[in-house]
Amino acid sequence: MTVLLAGCGDLGTEAGLRFAATGLRVVGWRRSPEKLPPAIEGIRTDLSTGELPPIPADTTAVVVALAADSPAEGAYRAAYVDGLSNVLDAVLVSGAGIRRVLFVASTAVYGDAGGGWIDEGTTPEPGGFSGRVIREAEELLYSRLHGTSIAPVVLRLGGIYGPGRTRLIDQVRGGTAVVPAESRFTNRIHRDDAAAAIVHLCTMEAVPAPVYVGVDSEPAELGDVLTFLAAELGLPQPPSSAADPGGEPSRGGNKRCSNALLRGSGFEFRYPSFREGYRAVLAGVGVRHP
Repeated sequence: MTVLLAGCGDLGTEAGLRFAATGLRVVGWRRSPEKLPPAIEGIRTDLSTGELPPIPADTTAVVVALAADSPAEGAYRAAYVDGLSNVLDAVLVSGAGIRRVLFVASTAVYGDAGGGWIDEGTTPEPGGFSGRVIREAEELLYSRLHGTSIAPVVLRLGGIYGPGRTRLIDQVRGGTAVVPAESRFTNRIHRDDAAAAIVHLCTMEAVPAPVYVGVDSEPAELGDVLTFLAAELGLPQPPSSAADPGGEPSRGGNKRCSNALLRGSGFEFRYPSFREGYRAVLAGVGVRHP
């Protein structure tokens, strides 16, 4: 059996390696397939065009993990809406026995909740163009697969961190980190847990729900995360400021995301909070811990 990764960047590649470890054949569509590890059969593909390769006949799951070329609305639309539409065109004409199409989305579709809790039942109210475009792509997925035998699955990920994704660590090290004076909850997930969740939802026996929130088990104040990182790095606590420091809070909004549905499906987090996750990241770059 084959799993197709439509979009095979850092997250898709990690998921692909995990699929391959279960014995599945993994095909990755990417503009630069030569960068993929041998376990993933890379095929040079530009998802923004309508000329996509044929999908292998024994494909059972398709993972759509897209990324915009730039932080501009046009780039987001080209990637998430046009790219997904082209992939769905290929899926629907393939004749393959595809059971699930999983679209990697974002908790940005929820916008700001004033620090309140949100889950899969919360009505999406995107606060910016990125959330609006991704929400449009979600609706496209559901409408195009409606009435077919293919189950659409949306995985709304929080802020991904991990190897190569060290923005907050870099801010603390560089002395640019600022603790916001007002409460600002953030939600994140380690790259490895995000990849493991993709594999779980594509391979679990039960039919998955239409949407899952993919975050760790502890929404955290940004200030707490920055203070923790400073202590781990042996650096002074970052200063506090009443001004909006930008970065993650302004992008994601102030909310607390629940992962109860994902955990209830049988998924277990390797890094249930930012503490375990960031310690693993820091250990990977040679930082010792008590």
